[in-house]
Amino acid sequence: MSSTQVDRRPPPVYLNVGAERLAQGSGGFGVHVDPTCGQVDAQVPLAGPIEVERAVAAAHAAFEVWRATPPWQRRRLLTKLADAIQDNAAEFARLGTLDNGMAISTAVGFAHQAADWTHYYAGYADKVRGETNTHFVADGDFSYTLALPYGVIGVIITWNGPLVSLAMKIPAALAAGNAVVVKPSELTPFSAQLYADLVAEVGFPPGVVNILPGTGEAGSALVGHPLVAKVTFTGGPETARKILHSCAETMKPAVLELGGKSANIIFEDADLDTACEWGARRVLGTLSGQGCGFPTRMVVHEKVYDEVVGRVAAIAQRIRVGDPFDPRTDTGPLVSQAAVDRVLAMIGRAGLDGARLVVGGSRLGGAYAKGFYIEPTVFADVDPLSELGQKEVFGPVLAIMKFSSEEDAIRIANCTRYGLASYIQTTDLRRAHRVAERLTGGTMINGAQHTKVSRPFGGSGLSGYGREGGRQGIEEFLQVKSIGVG
Repeated sequence: MSSTQVDRRPPPVYLNVGAERLAQGSGGFGVHVDPTCGQVDAQVPLAGPIEVERAVAAAHAAFEVWRATPPWQRRRLLTKLADAIQDNAAEFARLGTLDNGMAISTAVGFAHQAADWTHYYAGYADKVRGETNTHFVADGDFSYTLALPYGVIGVIITWNGPLVSLAMKIPAALAAGNAVVVKPSELTPFSAQLYADLVAEVGFPPGVVNILPGTGEAGSALVGHPLVAKVTFTGGPETARKILHSCAETMKPAVLELGGKSANIIFEDADLDTACEWGARRVLGTLSGQGCGFPTRMVVHEKVYDEVVGRVAAIAQRIRVGDPFDPRTDTGPLVSQAAVDRVLAMIGRAGLDGARLVVGGSRLGGAYAKGFYIEPTVFADVDPLSELGQKEVFGPVLAIMKFSSEEDAIRIANCTRYGLASYIQTTDLRRAHRVAERLTGGTMINGAQHTKVSRPFGGSGLSGYGREGGRQGIEEFLQVKSIGVG
């Protein structure tokens, strides 16, 4: 099927509260804007505090049922959900592309990834356990621990990978025995609606999963609700600070997966064919650079610096930007006009700060002039302490900078306030392990995938705290209770 034959009609969106699907909410209505043309293509009901109150009440009631559900039954339901996601991968891909303009090829991959995350945590559902202390002395006692769910988890996700973000949070929380109230971004409501439909279809008890799009007002009501025991949030530091202020009132814990300004260190002995292709396309040819863990700073050894700049420029010019429903397209538009304005402003300031524009730097014209498209953009000779070297762009902009020694590379890589991810390209594995230990964030070597479900993902500093993925991912949704017997 060609891109012109794809069904581009958005599905209806509801507020999914308990067993109800509400066609309107007290937050009024928002509009979804097609990022490929800048035109409104759907009306979206928005939750307000009233619907949040109802959803939390439904989740609180359902939690008592869900925590008493035998763990093997939780595992079975989560496995059915994973299979349903896989079976609906093509529709999730279509909706993901409608949501934010991501290339259909990327959206398909995200659907498979979401199924993998759900299968993984389904396997943990009947393996949650505490510990015992069997060391006895004459006047000692017997001790053991229980790993218990919190109750209602407030889940707030961002717009750049809505399905994957749901899958990185909800299955782990449910496997641990919690119920959830989810606020997806009002910018990207379509994938979340299909997810809610599948949750109901496979037979989860009503209220265990509640999904209702809304604005910041709904998010504030969710975070501040006294029956919400913990919050997990993916987004930016500004919103995270507001969440933490609210959580502080009741000492409520939170998991925060925030932004990044990750360094990709290319040593002189690296396989440059692979390192340049992977490093350039990861930033410029995936989600239009709208990813928190992308290697947006390419830190290159001086011996290969000029060669790498030339290679990256050539790769950037081969990246196909266009209709995201065309399977030949590498990357589509940005999510909104506001994103275009912000990214273009940063591009303009980068030149004033002395960075050398190598390729790109402009909005696309012609057939794409009305959409939110920006050319893949590469800057060289970037000052690590400049705005472009320090601040997250969240757009298709790659900053290349030079280093002269291993210590210099580590210093540059760690010189931002972010700490989400870092990357190393080298054929010397002794050096790779030595440097990896000193870099901030999770460190991936020679193209390893950063958000693999078996590895904990998360950061420090402005990148937040807490972990998603691996055993640590489910532990975020469990409380340890100690019991002693005299």
